[in-house]
Amino acid sequence: MTQTLLPSSHIDTFTRDRLPPADQWPVFVFDRLEVQYPAQLNCVQALLDTHVIQGKGSRIAVRGADAAGPIEWTYATLQAKVNQIAHVLVHDMGLKSGERLLLRGGNSPMMAASFLAALKAGLVVVPTMPLLRAAELKQIIDKAQVRAALCDSLLAEELAHCTDSAHAQCAPALQQMLLFRSDDAQGVEARMTKHATRFDAHPTSRDDVCLIAFTSGTTGQPKGTMHFHRDILAMCDLFPKHVLQMDENDVVCGTPPIAFTFGLGGLLAFPLRYGACAVLLEKYTPESLLMAIDTYGATQCYTAPTLYRQMALLVADHVGKFALTKLKHAVSAGEALPDATRQLWKKATGLEMTDGIGGTEVIHIYISSAGQAVRAGTIGKVVPGYQAQIVDEDMQPVPPGTVGRLAVRGPTGCRYLDDPRQKDYVKAGWNLPGDTFVMDADGYFSYQARNDDMIISAGYNIAGPEVESALIQHPAVAECGVVGAADMARGQVVMAFVVLKAGHAGTPALEKEIQEFVKQTIAPFKYPRRVVFCEALPRTETGKLQRFKLRQQAPAFNSEK
Repeated sequence: MTQTLLPSSHIDTFTRDRLPPADQWPVFVFDRLEVQYPAQLNCVQALLDTHVIQGKGSRIAVRGADAAGPIEWTYATLQAKVNQIAHVLVHDMGLKSGERLLLRGGNSPMMAASFLAALKAGLVVVPTMPLLRAAELKQIIDKAQVRAALCDSLLAEELAHCTDSAHAQCAPALQQMLLFRSDDAQGVEARMTKHATRFDAHPTSRDDVCLIAFTSGTTGQPKGTMHFHRDILAMCDLFPKHVLQMDENDVVCGTPPIAFTFGLGGLLAFPLRYGACAVLLEKYTPESLLMAIDTYGATQCYTAPTLYRQMALLVADHVGKFALTKLKHAVSAGEALPDATRQLWKKATGLEMTDGIGGTEVIHIYISSAGQAVRAGTIGKVVPGYQAQIVDEDMQPVPPGTVGRLAVRGPTGCRYLDDPRQKDYVKAGWNLPGDTFVMDADGYFSYQARNDDMIISAGYNIAGPEVESALIQHPAVAECGVVGAADMARGQVVMAFVVLKAGHAGTPALEKEIQEFVKQTIAPFKYPRRVVFCEALPRTETGKLQRFKLRQQAPAFNSEK
């Protein structure tokens, strides 16, 4: 079943004009009752207002902390703050529905409230990662034509450069900026006190753009992805319902920023959709995240594989220190989950990890399995409501057991903001996330590599993540990243960048030992012929390994051999 794109409920020529051409859209599938949404829809009414109307306003919605101490907001309190911020946006800042609002902040209750307020006012939210610098912010502001911004006072310096006409990174489109978590008399909190705690949600259409999420830039070239009000609800109504069996008794915590769709879903939209509680942590370490799970009685945790590995080692080394008694789902996404990390976590905690693949373009997880449905070496099955297949270069489905490109479609999908790369991501109505997969006869999908991470060496196809999975099983290896390096004889060879655990030195002897270890773990031809010991690996703010940076470094190290 398909839905026709509805006319906008307001004049929003900017986003409408910059949606991809109709023949470059993916096919959208609405074959489940959960994703049948009314024509008029403002997602915040479903995420927040409905709970208060149903008499659940006293339930805890958001927990966190700031310099003054712990923060605990009920659904009624959160609704009141959201409404006041919406008044600030509309009446103090003069913003009109359809205009873009840049949001800049860490995972705090005020960041969450600001996000919801902007959506409720009919604005288009453009969230940005806390660590972005002025030049990166300018690129986003210019492309999305952002007129106004709400910014955490702790992160104001870089964004202020974009409003300074004398600064090289000035972005002329950005006309005004207000700070939250600020004592300034002109700050958001001070302005909120002057406004009523009631605000009627703007009557947006289900097909109005409400979010422009920029990719985190693992390739170094971020793109803006445009999502509708119905997309925000669709991502809540499939994966968390069918895989996590989420309900109002859940408590979630984790590390991905709200500005990242992994965090937006797991740490804000999912819990609010189900009347559950979101714990927002701004600063964390593996140990403090484990402690937070215990302290808040978290039932779900969202973070990247690297952190789960570090937490598993802590749990194993400090038996009895971390109870984790209420934790039901340890959700991993953002990059490939090595089976060694999954098994390490399971051995330390007794809990099966919930792996998943999603993306900024398709807005959240579409392949996953949890609990007893987990099958070793696979990510899982297609989440109900989505369709997936493995295709060849001509977009033809291939038989089970055949390696090919992953193609997916469902109620959400890719719509880039005025970007020629749309035609590469969507073909024949299917989203092509850029991943190489294999599907077995039972419908389980196994990740091989990013399409550009396949290493072809002497005619052999070698998946970098598979070599990484073998490497991290070595007792001296803390982290690793594998790429292909040019080689006259073989075309490419496997090059491994390795971060060692404390107490180990990167000697030629250890390099040889690691190479032999890999040969004994996987097919010998896949072993890394080049091993580079380094202090740290390049990662995005969300923890994704930036292999393109390793590929850029490879020639320098390769020439030394």
